[in-house]
Amino acid sequence: MHRIALQKPSQPANIFETRESNVRSYCRNFPDVFHRAKDSIIYSETGAEYIDFLAGAGALNYGHNNDYIKQKVIAYLASDAIAHGLDLHTSAKKEFLEKFFSSVLEPKKLDYKVQFCGPTGTNAVEAALKLARKIKKRPGIFSFMGAYHGMTLGSLAATGNIAARAGAGVTSNNVTFMPYPYGFMESFNTIGYIEAVLNDVNSGIEKPAAIIFETVQAEGGVIVAPVEWIQQLRDLCDRHDILLICDDIQVGCGRTGPFFSFERANIVPDMVILSKSISGYGFPMSLLLIKPELDIWEPGEHTGTFRGNQLAFVGATAALEYRENINLEREVQLKEFFLQKFLAEEIAPIDEKINIRGIGLIWGIDFEKFGAASFAKKVTSRCFELGLIVERVGRNDTAIKILPPLTIEWSILQKGCAILQQALSDCLNS
Repeated sequence: MHRIALQKPSQPANIFETRESNVRSYCRNFPDVFHRAKDSIIYSETGAEYIDFLAGAGALNYGHNNDYIKQKVIAYLASDAIAHGLDLHTSAKKEFLEKFFSSVLEPKKLDYKVQFCGPTGTNAVEAALKLARKIKKRPGIFSFMGAYHGMTLGSLAATGNIAARAGAGVTSNNVTFMPYPYGFMESFNTIGYIEAVLNDVNSGIEKPAAIIFETVQAEGGVIVAPVEWIQQLRDLCDRHDILLICDDIQVGCGRTGPFFSFERANIVPDMVILSKSISGYGFPMSLLLIKPELDIWEPGEHTGTFRGNQLAFVGATAALEYRENINLEREVQLKEFFLQKFLAEEIAPIDEKINIRGIGLIWGIDFEKFGAASFAKKVTSRCFELGLIVERVGRNDTAIKILPPLTIEWSILQKGCAILQQALSDCLNS
């Protein structure tokens, strides 16, 4: 049993304040100096222990320093195998591709080619948008209000957050934002609206090359798209000759239960973007899955120095083996049931203004109706004091996002939920 030490966080050394850029963010909300981590617990230099409901913003589905994956990586390093290989053919890449096809794509009857992009998700988004425009010879892209797709210029253009967009310093062009089924926009036919825009010769909006979407808007506030909406979106794209791109960076790799989040809707996107947990160990890695007939790239037309991260290939292969060995999809289903029940029975009744949303092992507790974004911050700060790391997302950061490792131990999951409940009670009563 892990012991959560409720110690005062150590103060960050002056070197962070004096030498690290002002752009830093997570460390401002979790002001301790962290030293090591194991499974679902992070340890500070002072020995304080924190339950991790952040999981590397979705990059650590298999927990910190997963023993099975770690041993595979250590063995690979010890063999003096290729560590950096650009896009050369390597044994590590071959083994990953073979495992990915045999364990993921073939059983699901999905036929995709795999493009290895730069080291992080935004690069795969950039690749998808470039390729879509090249295929359809149309510059426009439709994205959705509340969307988050990355921070480089192309992906930022498809990201809805005004503050994030302001950091670019230039106008982001060729992206039109459509309504996502959330809040007021749940009250009308959002797919019908997109249909009307496309059919109206006076709409002023040209047909796009692609529509990029998330089945669950994670950073947008844990907004889960209905199955029927996803299916209607696929049908609309088919009828209007528009490519459908699914950004599965945060909610793929088993986060919602199945490996891909779109499986619950029984659709097949034209392109799928994976990053974060695909490497299994937190190594930088991003993939673009492309229907074979759409792979019209010329050699070197989209490239990157670190697209051949061999340790990521090794970690990703081991992760696919591990998820089969422990039947991870079943584990997520059981923990989803527990979380859903806990939130419905222990959190929602505390105040009728609390809004609970989620699926799999991504859940949001939204305090938007409390009238001040500061309340959610107050709760997460109290959680940190009690030994739980959990972040805020959504409009004005009013939603607390529960995002533990998929492998989190049952006792730790229950302990983390108890801390969350106590923190909420403390804040309401203070």
